[in-house]
Amino acid sequence: MAKRPTMRQIAEETGLSVTAVSYALRGEHVSAATIERVQAKADELGYAADPVARALRGGRTGTIGVLVGSLADFWQQTLAHALQRELRAHGLHAILADADGNPEEELTLAMRLVQQRVDGLLVAPVGPSGGDWSRIAGQTPVVTIAGRLPGADVAGEVVFDQTAGVGEVLRHLHALGHQRIAVLSWAVAASPDRPTERAVREQAAALGLDVDIVPCAYSLDGSRPLALEVLERDDRPTALFCLSDSIAYGVLHGCRELGLAVPGDVSVVGFDDHPLSRLVDPPLTSVSWSLERTARSAVAFLVGHLAGEPDEHRVTIAPSLVVRSSTGPSPLTASASDRSD
Repeated sequence: MAKRPTMRQIAEETGLSVTAVSYALRGEHVSAATIERVQAKADELGYAADPVARALRGGRTGTIGVLVGSLADFWQQTLAHALQRELRAHGLHAILADADGNPEEELTLAMRLVQQRVDGLLVAPVGPSGGDWSRIAGQTPVVTIAGRLPGADVAGEVVFDQTAGVGEVLRHLHALGHQRIAVLSWAVAASPDRPTERAVREQAAALGLDVDIVPCAYSLDGSRPLALEVLERDDRPTALFCLSDSIAYGVLHGCRELGLAVPGDVSVVGFDDHPLSRLVDPPLTSVSWSLERTARSAVAFLVGHLAGEPDEHRVTIAPSLVVRSSTGPSPLTASASDRSD
């Protein structure tokens, strides 16, 4: 394997000192002719500055760690793309890492990214996983998205009003006559007291709903077997509220396999309004969060912090329930109405 070109090699081939080459590559303290000469030789040799070495000399790497909960989830993929696009607009590059739904893995990945001298971290927390986040945030600026890291002094928070989003879904289903609802959660096993699931319990109790929170895999393929199990129960729920649209796609697949009509036999709701949700059959009722504002705010917090120009520390993204054809009146309510007729 060929060795990586170095500044020393450029110096030897141009007859300059290593210091002069270093200055020339940074465009400092040397003539324009020397800068041009050094850059031409660097291009010829395929030289690229080592970002970690640059960081160790007191500079920045120009890289940002982007940690998402699971790339098996379609919305998380879309979030990662939006964050990378915003970072590029600021001349920054992303190193993308996937926690695969595991809070401990997310913490491990964060520590590795810090060791690689990233300039900051954009994190969509899977859930709390110990006090090490406080230490990480003390070393590297951290901005959280759609979740919090209790005890960590973060550079910014983009918060989703999960309580309002859950409330909109449950009130919608309640108004349609649904009383028995299964909530499929990708996070409840790892973070049982997460605000979203806590809001489900509290608001279901206030509305008098019979709600069962079921741990579920993040992905379409992972959620389908569980959906089949839930839908084949004798006391089958009349509605399934999925805390990820990717989970809801698996539920729709399961309904087709069992010959269940959506929403005639069972209603299905998602929770992040991925673009695919407009295209599935039937189109999926879901909760929309402004992805553009989310990415723009998160990157702005981090860039502002790095520039020493702190702006507002926290922004809250409000939900919007998008009602489509996957929800309708409870079949139990419809049957009772038929009997009364």
